[in-house]
Amino acid sequence: MSHNAEFLNRQQESETRIVKAIFPNTTNHHNTLFGGQALSWMDEAAFISATRFCRKPLVTVSTDRIDFKEPIPAGTFVELVARVTQVGRTSLTVRVDICIESMYADGQHQAINGEFKFVAIDENRRPTPVLD
Repeated sequence: MSHNAEFLNRQQESETRIVKAIFPNTTNHHNTLFGGQALSWMDEAAFISATRFCRKPLVTVSTDRIDFKEPIPAGTFVELVARVTQVGRTSLTVRVDICIESMYADGQHQAINGEFKFVAIDENRRPTPVLD
């Protein structure tokens, strides 16, 4: 299998989707999803996707431009979709989109997106190649 075909196969198999209901315990004083909660969920989804991609221990090293396009009100669903978009020698980047969806109507649209960068580490916590 070619390098590109292997990447595409791993990318497809590691895509991670998580659906959450927005309840009052995750909202702020505006009755919308607390931004810190959104970031936590995004980092978790990104970590799962990255780990599924390379099956190695990873640490988050940075986030890049998290765009909060609109508030997410209580009483809705969100779907987090995480997908590996770039792979370096010891690092990889995962894009996470959060789509908002009404509980009582079909359809969804993007509300938040961002990128998370991870580094693969060995047993001594030193960077190690993402793929062998």
